[in-house]
Amino acid sequence: MRLDPLTQAWTIFSPARPIPPAFGSVRDEPAKDSPFVAGAERFAPQALLAAPEAEWKVRVVPNRAPILRVEGDAARHSDGFYDRMDGVGAHEVVIEDSGDRAFEELPRPQIEQIITAWKARMLDLRRDPRMRSFTIVKSVGVPAGERVRHSVSQLLAMAVISPLLARKLQTARTFYDARKRSIFEDILTEEVRTGTRLVYENNGFTVFCPYASRAPFELAIYPKRQCADFHGLTDQETAQLADVLKIALHKLNGALDHPPYNFMLFTAPTRTARADHWTTLERDFRWHIEILPRLYYRGGVELATGCWLNSVWPEVAAAHLRSVELPE
Repeated sequence: MRLDPLTQAWTIFSPARPIPPAFGSVRDEPAKDSPFVAGAERFAPQALLAAPEAEWKVRVVPNRAPILRVEGDAARHSDGFYDRMDGVGAHEVVIEDSGDRAFEELPRPQIEQIITAWKARMLDLRRDPRMRSFTIVKSVGVPAGERVRHSVSQLLAMAVISPLLARKLQTARTFYDARKRSIFEDILTEEVRTGTRLVYENNGFTVFCPYASRAPFELAIYPKRQCADFHGLTDQETAQLADVLKIALHKLNGALDHPPYNFMLFTAPTRTARADHWTTLERDFRWHIEILPRLYYRGGVELATGCWLNSVWPEVAAAHLRSVELPE
């Protein structure tokens, strides 16, 4: 059993579960007409961003079936014993290509445009004082929640701090209070020291299989520079992030034949006026990305215990990923 130092969640590694994946390649899923290709703008006519504006490659539109909306009251109200609030937030779709190419097949300058679009929309939504936390999610393959076969990501802004982010923030602050160092820096230092779970790195970012990986071939991407906010990316780091994303996904697809996966970007919440509220974020928290392959259904043992079950040790997964050759 291995403990994730950031989330305090346990993963049970066991060779007793070397079963074939329940879900196959996303390339075997039936393709349907996409409403996101160039020429189908009538299905999403309100563009929040288009880059470039003429003959766009990357486009951001409101989600037609948003789970959160900007309208409403962000205050918490009593409902008898319980608490409730309106579903206030924002839910946007980032169309990553005007054609049908997968994210990792896009040229690096276009991936940079996608990253810049994520950053630009976050900065715009942060102007609404009700918005507290932001995330980018990408679902590839039906098992991961993909509804349309097209390279898209989603930006979600919430009027609350999500429980998972709050847990990471609290762990990071507690670690910093005790040791006067960032837990993210210590994790990176340990991964570089051992080297057994490293997959790829450049001057700005490190890609590795987490010590307590929740699923076979899980990937984490950490920036090397201490920065709590994703929107603090420099132009150079944007190019470096495009490089590591393209290579990491190529290696993942090469190792597992295009598995379904979830991509999650975690960034610091907005600051409040409370003197005791997340006052050390700039030093203790670091924005980061997690890529979780979806190869199996979560079983009863996992749901009942809150632990993850994994049959592939991260050292084995990382070694295999390092050996995957990149396309010319």
